[in-house]
Amino acid sequence: MSDFGKSILEQTGELTRFAMRFFSQGLKPRYEWKEFLRQCYWIGYKSLTLVAITAFIMGLVLTIQSRPTLVEFGAEAMLPSMVSVSLIREISPVITALICAGKIGSGMGAELGSMRVTEQIDAMEVSGTNPFKYLVVTRIAAATLMLPILVNLSNAISLYGSFLGVNIRGNVSWSLYWIQVYDVLSFGDLVPSLIKTFFFGFAIGLVGCFKGYYSKKGTEGVGRSANEAVVVASLLVFIIDLLAVQITDLLGLT
Repeated sequence: MSDFGKSILEQTGELTRFAMRFFSQGLKPRYEWKEFLRQCYWIGYKSLTLVAITAFIMGLVLTIQSRPTLVEFGAEAMLPSMVSVSLIREISPVITALICAGKIGSGMGAELGSMRVTEQIDAMEVSGTNPFKYLVVTRIAAATLMLPILVNLSNAISLYGSFLGVNIRGNVSWSLYWIQVYDVLSFGDLVPSLIKTFFFGFAIGLVGCFKGYYSKKGTEGVGRSANEAVVVASLLVFIIDLLAVQITDLLGLT
């Protein structure tokens, strides 16, 4: 086996052990509620503006780009239905997760990496504080909780952007637009999309904390940890999405 393959297997094993440590310590008291709420604020509220702008542009651009193809087949009336299904099932959750992987994952990797190389984590261990529970468990739990909320907001904002896109060259009333959207959407579209966002958030928080918590080689290692956190988290988002699509297809929810 090549060195690259060995490195991937080693990283996978270490990441799995890190995840098991999260579950073993995260379920035991004492719970760091104050730090957890602070991380929810930074991960959720501080990411909302970026997610909202991206979602609005995403819905608007997708609608504008899809119109010419539907016009060729005389199916322009299907535009709200087609765009809404595409946004809710795939585009909005994945794009929002990738944005969070870049913003949240890199932030966790850099923050925890800086604390590791400046020996702040070691100082917490000496003082009797559990740094894993305080720093890692709270961040992973907050990312797991807040990403589905961000995705739901992204869905709503992207659909509003789509409404504006439909009316740029057409004339569809507010009520007619939402009737067409709700007629085509079902729980089979929304529920799998919502469930996989919990796994997106968990993967982003896990990788960001893992890369930062075990950062090495001084300030150079901090930059590498932040970069690797974004790359690995983004890759995991696509892998989880692929698995989710296969599972929903097997369950007949597609």
